[in-house]
Amino acid sequence: MYRRWRIISIVFWILIWQLAAQLIDNSIFLVGPLQVAGTLIRSLPEPDFWLRIVHSWLRIAIGFTSALILGIFLGALSCRRIVIREFLGPAVQLMKSIPVASVVILLLLWAGSRHLSAVISFVVVFPPIYFATVEGIRHTDPGLLEVAEVFCMPFVRKVWYLYRPSVLPYLASACKSAVGMSWKSGAAAEVIGIPEGTIGERLYLSKIYLDTAQLFAWTAVILILSMLSERIVLWLLKRAGVGRCC
Repeated sequence: MYRRWRIISIVFWILIWQLAAQLIDNSIFLVGPLQVAGTLIRSLPEPDFWLRIVHSWLRIAIGFTSALILGIFLGALSCRRIVIREFLGPAVQLMKSIPVASVVILLLLWAGSRHLSAVISFVVVFPPIYFATVEGIRHTDPGLLEVAEVFCMPFVRKVWYLYRPSVLPYLASACKSAVGMSWKSGAAAEVIGIPEGTIGERLYLSKIYLDTAQLFAWTAVILILSMLSERIVLWLLKRAGVGRCC
């Protein structure tokens, strides 16, 4: 039932988009979904189209995966050692609050644009993963932890049977937003840094040449890749034991 209404709402907004494009009748200002779809279909046979997708996806995936692994590790470590939590606190808050544009400009000055999207994705994704891990561990059932202590359960078993089920739902919720954030920030970083052979470079060129159809087509590609990445991450978490929480 809900899926049917979702499809109806998507079709409704696409029709509104097409109607607006026809009323404005200016392909530089706004193009319709049919024109965008045609541009996208014509790009599919081009090797450059797929190479840009692979380059951008790999870099953003590296940034996201690094943030996921390190966020879980340091989040767990912070719950066991107050000193580490206090030491990491200012750095994580800074990463959470600092504008992406400022980080991009600094990285361009320090290291160039080659791995810009990976670093930006890491900076954006790390804080929510870190905080989700900390919250999940804090909400682990204390009664079960006491029983584990009484029966001298090994640490590895406690991690797998007690902490894992508690952390994963928080992690799944954080990942739902973090995946989209990594693509938005990564693409924005590519547009600013213009690394060669990436989606961001193509977006920048579309702006330069006033090719609105290409701009919308590549934006659609980013949306599709973001949704696909989210599905993959949530599927992996589900396999790890989140179950219905995804």
